Amino acid sequence: MHDSFETGLPQNSANYTPLSPITFLKRTAFVHPHRTSVIHGKHRWTWAETYIRCRRLASALSKRGIGKGDTVSVIAPNIPAIFEAHFGVLMTGAVLNTLNIRLEAETLAKIFEHAETKVLLTDREFSPQIKVALSKVKRDILVIDIDDPETESGEYLGMLEYEAFLAEGDPEFEAVLPEDDWQAVSLNYTSGTTGIPKGVVYHTRGAYLLATGNVLAWEMPHRPVYLWTLPMFHCNGWCFPWTITML
Repeated sequence: MHDSFETGLPQNSANYTPLSPITFLKRTAFVHPHRTSVIHGKHRWTWAETYIRCRRLASALSKRGIGKGDTVSVIAPNIPAIFEAHFGVLMTGAVLNTLNIRLEAETLAKIFEHAETKVLLTDREFSPQIKVALSKVKRDILVIDIDDPETESGEYLGMLEYEAFLAEGDPEFEAVLPEDDWQAVSLNYTSGTTGIPKGVVYHTRGAYLLATGNVLAWEMPHRPVYLWTLPMFHCNGWCFPWTITML
């Protein structure tokens, strides 16, 4: 049966845009550039500064050949780097894989292999188990060390430190938006309590809708001050990195 409402009304860039949580950051940086985005110890950033840092991360990753379909893993507590990865990694079209900091080396190695990790951002605090995990992996992984000034750190495992890596990036990098709503943006794993960890994929539409749904479910006000107690490695912090940015 012919549907007259589809005649002359094909889907195109003028009437359809895939939903993506990275658009929250671009808007907030434009509307509230001078408002505080992140406080970590003595360090403070504005939304404009956070946007630049995320664009630098995306650019630096892109220069290393990272793009759609690639996996970037991150193991870190709730620090700025893991928050920035929720945008910078996605801006390349790649998939973010946040890792449970309590996992042992053998499990981490299996995740690196299964996820086909190409880049690992690792807080030096977890260098003991990461060093062992990497020794068990049969693939090449670019390791970027995160040197968190708020904690005692372990040894360097990679060739680059996170801030130096950001410095390689272009602050004007244009984000690569998803081609459709079904494109993967995040890969999370179970903790392996009942066997080998199992991967769960978020698509860009799901991440966007859950982030907005948090506002309704928790009756959140505009411009909240959010204390990061929920780990961002746990289901992407229930998508709150994107929710808080949106508000």
